[in-house]
Amino acid sequence: MTAPTGAPPLVLAVPGAPGPAARRIAEEILSIARSELPGLDARIGYADAEGGAEGYPPLDAVLGYAAAQHSARISEAAASAAAAGIEAEDAPDWSRSPAAVVVPLLAGPDAAVLRRIRRSVVSSGSAFELTDTLGPHPLLAEALHVRLSEGGLSRADRARLFTVTTAADGIVLATVGGTEAAQAAGITGMLLSARLAVPVLAAALDEEGAVARAADELRAAGSRNLALAPCLIGPEADEALPSMAAKEAGCAAAEPLGAYPAIGRLVLAKYTELLGIATPSPLR
Repeated sequence: MTAPTGAPPLVLAVPGAPGPAARRIAEEILSIARSELPGLDARIGYADAEGGAEGYPPLDAVLGYAAAQHSARISEAAASAAAAGIEAEDAPDWSRSPAAVVVPLLAGPDAAVLRRIRRSVVSSGSAFELTDTLGPHPLLAEALHVRLSEGGLSRADRARLFTVTTAADGIVLATVGGTEAAQAAGITGMLLSARLAVPVLAAALDEEGAVARAADELRAAGSRNLALAPCLIGPEADEALPSMAAKEAGCAAAEPLGAYPAIGRLVLAKYTELLGIATPSPLR
């Protein structure tokens, strides 16, 4: 499979303060997406970039450039058709395709971030399409399981007979975006619970006391060895936030999802589903 000729670019909208770590994660995710769909035109726009620091193009600027390219393509197609004597109704109509497809690099809904991304899309003055966030999704549960196992906080495979002495018997699934994000993460949490055979409760890192309350609830239900699993890609939250919340809850924390391969496949799936491009299922 290769990207169709003339397919609009995929613009990955990266939230949070731009920096080397955020850029590395975004670039690795797009590298995965390009490997799945060769020929994909994929770009990075930083939703919260200020001042256009070199190497961190603001989302507004990336969309503005895509809009200009889209307008030029429409004009060139019309001129080429006229030169070839092709009637307007028989010529390719690039105006019907979006100037770009914007995919938010978010594991779940975050109203404040999505509002800023939508503002950039609307102010660009061109026809862009904005996809949903990446989750909830079974692949996020897979990625969370892997991150927990990498930290020695769960078994890599619940079917194996050996035990991990540090394995958690209760998981706090931490996200950002308030109550709405925690509710959405709860769906992924149910899938994670099924994989691990332990209770999982979702809580918002940016809601004061939410993680500690979830930990107390798990302990009241009988869990004794808890772990915090950040349902975060990484750039959308302060990197110290999960460890601070884990300390408050008195438990260990796994690493954020980062550029886990499934994240790249989910980003690509959002793009191809919106455009109706047939590609292999991200669940494979």
